[in-house]
Amino acid sequence: MVQPAYRMRKQTFLAKMQARIAIDDYRKLLSLYLPILIDQAFIVCLNVVNTAMISSSGVSAISAVNLVDSLNFFLISVFVAVSTGGTVIVAQYKGNGNGSMVSRAAASSVASVTLFAIGISLTMIVLHGPALHLLFRSASPDVFAKAKTYFIGSCASYAGIALVEAVCGALRGIGQSRASLVLSLVMNISYVLLNLLFINGLDMGVLGMSISVNAARYGAAAFALYYLVKKNKDLHVQIKDMIRVKFAMVRKILYVGLPFAAEQMFFNGGKIVTQTFIVSLGTNAIAVNAIGGSFAQLTQIPSNALALTAITIIGQSMGRQDVDGARKYARFFVWTSTVFLLITALIVVPLFHPLVALFHPPQEIKHDIFMIVLINAAAQVPLWSMSFIMPSALRAAGDSKFTSMVSLLSMWLFRISLGYLLGIVLHGGIVGVWLAMNLEWGVRGLVFILRFRGKKWYRHKLI
Repeated sequence: MVQPAYRMRKQTFLAKMQARIAIDDYRKLLSLYLPILIDQAFIVCLNVVNTAMISSSGVSAISAVNLVDSLNFFLISVFVAVSTGGTVIVAQYKGNGNGSMVSRAAASSVASVTLFAIGISLTMIVLHGPALHLLFRSASPDVFAKAKTYFIGSCASYAGIALVEAVCGALRGIGQSRASLVLSLVMNISYVLLNLLFINGLDMGVLGMSISVNAARYGAAAFALYYLVKKNKDLHVQIKDMIRVKFAMVRKILYVGLPFAAEQMFFNGGKIVTQTFIVSLGTNAIAVNAIGGSFAQLTQIPSNALALTAITIIGQSMGRQDVDGARKYARFFVWTSTVFLLITALIVVPLFHPLVALFHPPQEIKHDIFMIVLINAAAQVPLWSMSFIMPSALRAAGDSKFTSMVSLLSMWLFRISLGYLLGIVLHGGIVGVWLAMNLEWGVRGLVFILRFRGKKWYRHKLI
């Protein structure tokens, strides 16, 4: 009778230890997630405030900013994707316990991302006229003129935001999300304050927004570089490490980053094509799309933070070769994100009227905005998480080529073609375009879930 009792006590002890480890893991996750959540909340809310401020300059101003921002997202996503590759490599070396390689990966990420941004910036400043005319020639002359001013100003700021994103990505890779939060807040809060001065105070409209974005991003870049070299004691990065780039390390970063960059280019390129549908529907449709997008960003704040957290947590798990842990966290992130999306939808939809008043929309477009917000809120609860959280988990394990290919195909085969069919051919307008986007989430998410259930996604060797 003694032996079974001993075994029972031993099993109970082991179960308690496993529970304690799980609690410690989730405490670590929460300490990483909360700063990223605050960061995402500030970014989105400040973007909403910026959109509301520029809307005071008229429908043409908000339409111009929305058009250019669709092109900005397309271009910025390239070097942000490369910085995500840096985050994955840093996280895996951190999980592996190799401190010197963590430092090299961080330095190589900052250097390569900044160089990418400078190249894109110079190219687009030279080609700004043909690019805008090709994409948005059907826009009204007033909208087009303002879009040109804002686009040149935005391109000039790319190197600044690239350096900040690369530093924040490296910090998230080692689990220091609080430091990345501070850097992000410096950039975004200064941007809003400068917009208050130039847009509302000096009534400079789109030109004022262009000045603000450059001052905010380069100021934050200087602060990020100072923090990385002088203050951070974990990454041990020096200026010479960023100048003497290790190409072997850059190849590792690009192995993850380039497929993601290609995905983001084609994915956001698809959004630009969709934007051309919307431009053909008129200035009011562009404004509806911009305001509807702001509502979508609000409801997705907690889930977007989870997607960023997943890269670090799952990347470190794979660095330890803990596939079971990676699977556990991936499932946890997907289900938690789904719950968050339900909660935010139940909060934002009832508050539609006071929130939409911030954007000063004409009365005739409020119904379309509400329909977009309602359809999007209902669709994203079951579909968004498996479409966006799951690829973050797969990418953190090095499965970036597959996730990129799926995203490209689903965008061009479903969202664009279906959006044109529902929005233009069947005269569904802006509501039809958004409905096609929601349906594409389901197609893409199903493929990612099937991939996750197999074994190929975790068999990539990055370090």
